[in-house]
Amino acid sequence: MSAEAVTLDLLREARETVRGSPLGVINTPMIPWGQTTLPLDIHCNIHIKLENMQRTGSFKIRGVANQFARREKGGHFVTMSAGNYGKSFSYATKHYGSKGKVVMPETAPASRSILIQSFGVEVERVPTSCMMDVVTRCVQEDNMTFLHSFDDLDLIAGHASLGMEVLEVMPQPDVVVVCCGGGGLLAGVAAAIKLSGCDKTRIYGVEPEGACTMYKSFIEKKPVGMDTKSIASGLAPPFAGKLPFELCQRYVEGIVLITDEEIKAAVSTLYSSGLVVEASGCAAFAAIVNNKIPGLEGKNVVCILSGGNIGKDELANFPG
Repeated sequence: MSAEAVTLDLLREARETVRGSPLGVINTPMIPWGQTTLPLDIHCNIHIKLENMQRTGSFKIRGVANQFARREKGGHFVTMSAGNYGKSFSYATKHYGSKGKVVMPETAPASRSILIQSFGVEVERVPTSCMMDVVTRCVQEDNMTFLHSFDDLDLIAGHASLGMEVLEVMPQPDVVVVCCGGGGLLAGVAAAIKLSGCDKTRIYGVEPEGACTMYKSFIEKKPVGMDTKSIASGLAPPFAGKLPFELCQRYVEGIVLITDEEIKAAVSTLYSSGLVVEASGCAAFAAIVNNKIPGLEGKNVVCILSGGNIGKDELANFPG
């Protein structure tokens, strides 16, 4: 599995699969920043892609729709997730009549575990550093099939559908800003945009300072892991994916870092403007409003709000 396998034809085929999926993936709205009450100090033309309005509350359903379309129906699957992938995975297993298990980090909100279990999927909460060991045990001892939540060709191709939707609204964006956890969304969106002929588009990934695996991978020129910690648990897997890293190295301009305080403020700012966006979903927005992305003046810019799965219990922890 290498970056060479990701072709425009593959992404177009995946896009049709996602569009026609029985899981009901939505072509989410993309609105001009100027049509919101959000503050902006930079003079540029920004559009916001509202993936927080997606089915199951995040972009993850795109990749899951493509993964399940290419897997045997009624199988027994295991994955690891802090919440959003697990929710989409559980939604899909219920629809297809499959069995599923989600290995979650102990740091993930309890409300996420309860929601995933409501779809009839087993949840096992373990320390982040042990997640892959538990998955391996399930594969070896229980004969489950592992579906990776970010380092998987079918998943990344499904996520690329978001990039293609962006180009329908803004055919030649100057800058696209995307959150980055394991790198699946960033890799898919970047590949879709660059392979579609947007050679001059600059694509940036955004990571929390305490969970900057892709940032470190870029420096070391290989996928690396670290002991991650961030309020944005969905952006804090213990390592960067191998295939996402290869694609990001090829198509992404750079990775920028934001603090947990900047993430908290972004959640509050978005909420006060009527947009419910979780901590992991507002990373791109936080990077833009804190001037972390260079050269935006006078440019056509896309900001992806990647998820809105935040409960009342979590919102209570944010200022404002």
